Amino acid sequence: MAAAGLGSFALLYAPQPVLPQLAAEFHLTPGSASLAVSAATGALAVVVVPIAVLSERVGRRRVIVFAVAAAALTALLLPLAPTYPALIALRLLQGVAVAGVPAVAMSYLANEVGPAGVGAAIGTLIAGNSAGGMIGRLVAGIGVDWLAWRGALAAVAVLGVACAVVVAVSLPPDSGPPSRAPRGLRNALRDRVLLCQYAIAALAVSAFISLYNAIGFRLAAPPLELPARFAALVFLAYAAGGVCSAVAGRLADRLGRGPVALASLGVAGLGALLTLPDSLVLVAVGLALFTGGFFAAHSVASGWVGARAPADAKGQASGVYLFAFYVGSSVGGTAGSTVFGTWGWGALVAAVLGWLALAGVAVLVAQKSRGTVTGAPVGLTDVRPTIGSVTSPEIVVRTADFTSAGTSTTTATGNGPPS
Repeated sequence: MAAAGLGSFALLYAPQPVLPQLAAEFHLTPGSASLAVSAATGALAVVVVPIAVLSERVGRRRVIVFAVAAAALTALLLPLAPTYPALIALRLLQGVAVAGVPAVAMSYLANEVGPAGVGAAIGTLIAGNSAGGMIGRLVAGIGVDWLAWRGALAAVAVLGVACAVVVAVSLPPDSGPPSRAPRGLRNALRDRVLLCQYAIAALAVSAFISLYNAIGFRLAAPPLELPARFAALVFLAYAAGGVCSAVAGRLADRLGRGPVALASLGVAGLGALLTLPDSLVLVAVGLALFTGGFFAAHSVASGWVGARAPADAKGQASGVYLFAFYVGSSVGGTAGSTVFGTWGWGALVAAVLGWLALAGVAVLVAQKSRGTVTGAPVGLTDVRPTIGSVTSPEIVVRTADFTSAGTSTTTATGNGPPS
């Protein structure tokens, strides 16, 4: 499963550091170039829940193996794309393929490993997701100076093929049919606190992907003028995400989710502001703060979903959160890149701050909505990883907690003070 996570997320976000080169070759604006990322994440958002439902019929292992293999095969074709529309079409197909991993991975582990070993198994998956999101970007970004964008994406494709082989050879077969749970989509969509968390996911990731889509253009342009191989090192800031999300989870237990979420969004906003001066040091520090704040907020929000959702809607709520996350990544990422291409970095930072402020409003609304949870409330030990009508064994896992923008985070558990 580590190979599945590493391969799928490396392939999903590999084009991000080569967006300036795509724009130069195909004569694109930053907004148009960002479609190379948004097309895949948008396709993923559309099909992730249907694929989860399909896995109930055809088997989870089969879906995971096919997903990684299809994503790797599509990646091999990307460097051969003769035109930009052909590249986007391949990225759409790749997004559909990659969706099989986040749609099924958590429920597969829950069903196959069991309560005794699921913690270690999920930790392995998280490590793969995190490493994949960062390694794919680094390989493409560092390689583009020597190999051009086609060679750089081909290098990531080779990594994807290797991961696909490991998954096909080593992933154990399904041990039995999944159990069933009542459908609770209606409950997942009518609770105000849950709706606020979906909004936080969409708004925060819009800010995050926008900034990272445009940062390559900013660093390559005067007065900074960094070579792509050095500009790609900004993706090392992702390491701050894992640390900050873990800290946020512990603080949410002690202080409440609302205050920690607001503080996290504030840190992200401060980081965005620090990227305004033409100083490499300030840009680097700002990106680290921005990344840490985003992942901390995402951690708290996804944990809030798991703790708030009623027993018959936990999987559905996680699925809707995941859908909102990737819709924000796709639509917001392209919108922010368009703002940057039209009005510059200062305007993009203003848009990012606006999205973060709206996410803060959603946190405040959630804090004031302390009414009874729709359906029977449950404790942490009742949390079950489900999507659609599938319910896995009763263990502490939530699908949305472990799927993110190319990395995975430790989430708030929901045991802290009411928020």
